[in-house]
Amino acid sequence: MVSPRPPVLYSGYVGNGVGAAREALAVQISPVVFDVSLVKSPPTVARPSASVSASASRLCRRRFCRRGIRMANQTLKTTKNHLRHVDSMSTLPSRAGKITGLNAVILGEALASEEDDLVFPNDEFVRQALVPSPKKYLEMYKRSIEDPAGFWSDVASQFYWKRRWAESVVSENFDVRNGSVKIEWFKGGITNICYNCLDRNVESGNADKIAIYWEPNEPGSQDSLTYSQLLQRVCQLANYLKDKGVRKGDAIVIYLPMLMELPIAMLACARIGAVHSVVFAGFSADSLAQRIVDCKPKVVITCNAVKRGSKVIPLKDIVDASLIESAKNGVSVDVCLTYENESAMKRESTKWQVGRDVWWQDVVPKYPTTCEVEWVDAEDPLFLLYTSGSTGKPKGVLHTTGGYMVYTATTFKYAFDYKPSDIYWCTADCGWITGHSYVTYGPMLNGATVVIFEGAPNYPDPGRSWDIVDKFKVTIFYTAPTLVRSLMRDGDEYVTRYSRKSLRVLGSVGEPINPSAWRWFFNVVGDSRCPISDTWWQTETGGFMITPLPGAWPQKPGSATFPFFGVQPVIVDEKGAEIEGECSGYLCVKSSWPGAFRTLYGDHERYETTYFKPFPGYYFSGDGCSRDKDGYYWLTGRVDDVINVSGHRIGTAEVESALVSHPQCAEAAVVGFEHEVKGQGIYAFVTLVDGVPYSEELRKSLILTVRNQIGAFAAPDKIHWAPGLPKTRSGKIMRRILRKIASRQLDELGDTSTLADPSVVEQLIELADR
Repeated sequence: MVSPRPPVLYSGYVGNGVGAAREALAVQISPVVFDVSLVKSPPTVARPSASVSASASRLCRRRFCRRGIRMANQTLKTTKNHLRHVDSMSTLPSRAGKITGLNAVILGEALASEEDDLVFPNDEFVRQALVPSPKKYLEMYKRSIEDPAGFWSDVASQFYWKRRWAESVVSENFDVRNGSVKIEWFKGGITNICYNCLDRNVESGNADKIAIYWEPNEPGSQDSLTYSQLLQRVCQLANYLKDKGVRKGDAIVIYLPMLMELPIAMLACARIGAVHSVVFAGFSADSLAQRIVDCKPKVVITCNAVKRGSKVIPLKDIVDASLIESAKNGVSVDVCLTYENESAMKRESTKWQVGRDVWWQDVVPKYPTTCEVEWVDAEDPLFLLYTSGSTGKPKGVLHTTGGYMVYTATTFKYAFDYKPSDIYWCTADCGWITGHSYVTYGPMLNGATVVIFEGAPNYPDPGRSWDIVDKFKVTIFYTAPTLVRSLMRDGDEYVTRYSRKSLRVLGSVGEPINPSAWRWFFNVVGDSRCPISDTWWQTETGGFMITPLPGAWPQKPGSATFPFFGVQPVIVDEKGAEIEGECSGYLCVKSSWPGAFRTLYGDHERYETTYFKPFPGYYFSGDGCSRDKDGYYWLTGRVDDVINVSGHRIGTAEVESALVSHPQCAEAAVVGFEHEVKGQGIYAFVTLVDGVPYSEELRKSLILTVRNQIGAFAAPDKIHWAPGLPKTRSGKIMRRILRKIASRQLDELGDTSTLADPSVVEQLIELADR
């Protein structure tokens, strides 16, 4: 059982003095004189300052941008530097006037080329945008930092609360030196996220609005549920779980592919106060068993099989093996609720354990279509989501109800400029945090229509994504850079054969997107009409932390731009000192936000050691980051993906971005390896554009590209030709496997069961010495 209030999380109360302290910080606003000569676009973060001269020469020859001035009357000066990280927005270009000399394009007016550093929204988009200017953003952001209690209280009041929270909106101790780290938002408030996702929408007139469009693996059919129908399905499953003895605080493990039953199961758990733990249906039996042993679920929910592309994956067999393993470790599960996914496997072909296994279709539809809501405290657990590294026990990230609800709904609304008429498709699986926050909870809290896709984006051909976009008239498309680069490799023709005219906002998630992929996404997929919300956030943050707000300010290809409301990012050096202005360092966050995770389940000490002890007083993201002279943030990858070459700290993302800018390189992944002279060397796995042969000349050309863009110190020591890269079925590159191949530790490759194509590993080994 998962305790509604884990003792490790809720002990050691820390009084609230944060709001008062912030209120004491005065902000003075003074007008500025427009100085367009200072509005310049910096070099891409992956390039050293030496390239500034090249950028300057481009300024002289590029077409001028007809719109953009410094933001009027908005110079922020702070007595305690609490708005320092957006100080640069006082000089941010906007579209209120006309300037010349900028490397810029405007949505819908031109394609973004390598020489374009700024992409402005056009007049039509700005007129309808929720946040139409830097000035509006700064007004909202300033309040969210100076008066977080007031700001988030106003937002939270838009949702249904059975009982309003206590007088203190937020109570926190963010500094491990002052005792146990503790974060609480809306404590004492009583609510239910399922009620706010479904009942509230039905009662407000959206009963007949489509909640989910479902696209199966095989093209040619579809299914859908209205909000009213979805509520009924959720209530039936919730009633079944209650009948099986599931109560508030109990854990439920969900091991399902992207069927409609996956969000149904999540919402059913939330309705009765159970804590769901969704495990990506690509993890091995051992990985699933680890999670079952840790959270001790009352029920496991799965299906017999799934078909991804042409491949059938027997999920029930994996669950069976995991339950045998977990039983050996003292954790037995009495109920395995199994959905018959007949398009992948028939009942008679499914292995069965009588007395434990139950067919979903045989029992759930028999239950009532109404179910009483279990009202929970804002700080009661909502879900566990395990993140796994290359070694060690998986970390059970625990998110609670109230703050997560408010934060995911708000980030979804503003980062995608959501309108009630939008059709939204996020390609992520609900086995990851993106599927929790931006497939299920965030969209449905806003009453959105969501597309869910069971299959693979390149099946039966690489045009499948755009076929789905046209079929459902998708307006907001949110995906990962890995998929973008993969589709780039397949060629423009698979995109341009489809209309895509419905699209108005694009989004990127999961890793830094390199500028060349950003431009392809913008130019080809979006026809240069659609802004890209290039979001930075983590499983631990619950929602977007740094993200563009479409219509609010110009974008820079590859930059996550500016912090979301209530988020205070800082860049620190190795000693934990904050660095000002243009810089690179470690990305941290000071002060909490509503969507922050509260602990690692059953291991609060690890929670503090991992995230709060490296730089006391801050949440440490584990990511490297650069901030340019205009204040834009550029994520450079995980700190453990930083390679120290002869004293130079080089982000792998920087080298990858340079490699992919080569016209014959489709994708690249960079890792470090032991070098007898340099300490560490740079090892690059390179996938070429289809039809391009391997050659020594091309190898030299790729290395030269990196030398020219970053510097000689960043030139790869080894180019390893890669027909493909080892990726999970969600598109994540398994870098630990690449590290083992690079170091020739081939007997230590570990579990490759989650790979979309395990044969890629053998191909890479065969090509190791070419």
